[in-house]
Amino acid sequence: MPLVTSKDMFKKAYEGHYAIGAFNVNNMEIVQGITEACKEEKAPVILQVSKGARAYANHTYLVKLVEAAVKECPDIPVVLHLDHGPDFETCKSCIDGGFTSVMIDASSKPFAENIEITKKVVEYAHDHGVVVEAELGSLAGIEDDVKVSAADSSYTRPEEVEEFVSKTGCDSLAIAIGTSHGAYKFTPEQCTRNEKGILVPPPLRFDILEEVMKRLPGFPIVLHGSSSVPQNFVEMINSHGGKMPNAIGVPEEQLRKAAELAVCKINIDSDLRLAMTGTIREFFDAHPDKFDPREYLKPARANIKELVRHKLRDVLGCAGKA
Repeated sequence: MPLVTSKDMFKKAYEGHYAIGAFNVNNMEIVQGITEACKEEKAPVILQVSKGARAYANHTYLVKLVEAAVKECPDIPVVLHLDHGPDFETCKSCIDGGFTSVMIDASSKPFAENIEITKKVVEYAHDHGVVVEAELGSLAGIEDDVKVSAADSSYTRPEEVEEFVSKTGCDSLAIAIGTSHGAYKFTPEQCTRNEKGILVPPPLRFDILEEVMKRLPGFPIVLHGSSSVPQNFVEMINSHGGKMPNAIGVPEEQLRKAAELAVCKINIDSDLRLAMTGTIREFFDAHPDKFDPREYLKPARANIKELVRHKLRDVLGCAGKA
């Protein structure tokens, strides 16, 4: 099937109490690992591209990689989505360039300005058959060009969501309930430690999510910054020359709970990077004589595939939903 929008995908996810994985892609191996897992697990998927990915790999190359994946996986629905579009021009470029979904992130702007910018993108996107994700509230953390300090982050205000959605016409809404971008989502001071001395992050603000659900019944909600930072890959990196102390993510059981509520799209990027980097570090430690990229990217791709398979089955709940 050709690229699709997320409209029907989200409707089924909301009613079925599961979420769609939105995985960031930057190169061929990441696209292959994600889509091979989705093909085998019969899961719908959103492949999303950030401004940084477009700068790194070039818009045309990324679109063609995704089109190749669609051809290789004809039985699963695939969305091509712009992640954190910073302005109208970037969103327009992606809409004109073959994307089926875009995010306009004006969450750092005052409320009225966020509405104005988002509405402009929505009008253009809808005229071209493309859906729009918007954001209210600001997540802390660093990912590509998105850099928000903890002091500047803020939870979504539920009392604003009805006005925002009605005035902008957006198709889904990213909210801030305690997730964060990057591999260092929480400082040790924000966490407690369990009996094994392992950091335990603060719980997500499900009270905010539930209030948003009451005000926007049936409306698809999005969680950004939702990598779980698997400790096996953090340890793999650290034991093979890396330095990632206290890297910690969002517990998977909390993401599963969110998916059973109104969260229809869960963004995952850092976990893919950790799987790839850990695998490559381990490979070079074991094979210092090797230099063929195919030899170290092949196991990296395989570990991304198994990571995604786990997310589809055990976290998102979307395996078998294609």
